Amino acid sequence: MARRRNKKQQEETLVDLVEAKEQAQDYLGDNSSLIIGGLVALLVIVGGYFAYQQFVSKPNEVAAQESLRFAQDQFARDSFALALDNPGGGNPGFLDIIDEYGSTPAGNTALYYAGISYLNLGNFQAAIDYLKDFNAEGTLTPITKYGALGDAYSELNQFDDAISNYKKAISSGENEALVTYYMKKLGLLYEKQGDVAGAMSMFEDIKAQYPESIIANDIDKYISRVAAMQ
Repeated sequence: MARRRNKKQQEETLVDLVEAKEQAQDYLGDNSSLIIGGLVALLVIVGGYFAYQQFVSKPNEVAAQESLRFAQDQFARDSFALALDNPGGGNPGFLDIIDEYGSTPAGNTALYYAGISYLNLGNFQAAIDYLKDFNAEGTLTPITKYGALGDAYSELNQFDDAISNYKKAISSGENEALVTYYMKKLGLLYEKQGDVAGAMSMFEDIKAQYPESIIANDIDKYISRVAAMQ
């Protein structure tokens, strides 16, 4: 009896498989044009992506990097206004590079330089706008991005935002020189606001965590000064 049931189940399963195969064949037959169209569309998309990379993205990046060099030269001379708008020789400044090549890595780099240039020129809101758009990667630029944002917000007396960005700078990397630099800035901002506990915490953390750093060389005088405020 069990054998008969097993045989019947096997026959039913075989029938199901045959029906499923026939249904699949019917579906493929009825929808072949749609399926082929979908495959063609996929090939066009993939091919278009590689074509874009090869014939648009790469040449744009090469041109952007070449243009960036002239603006960077002016930036290195502290000629920030020229670096932004007119580095000379008919070459584009950081602002034009952003407009023309904003989607390239060089265009992203130009955002950072533009932000720092505006920070040095005293246009703090413009500095914030460009630095916020800059996509910071690696071990150093995240620290300097958030540190510069902290500076800009501090200059605008937006101290909560300044503190938030200094904290991000401190936690964004492990470069001792940069981290301690912004720790000290945060401590000084706390001190300016009358937050004695916050200032003392920053200065003491520098001494305890980075005793060999340059910033730690004279940190005791800041600790003593804040201690006198208690």
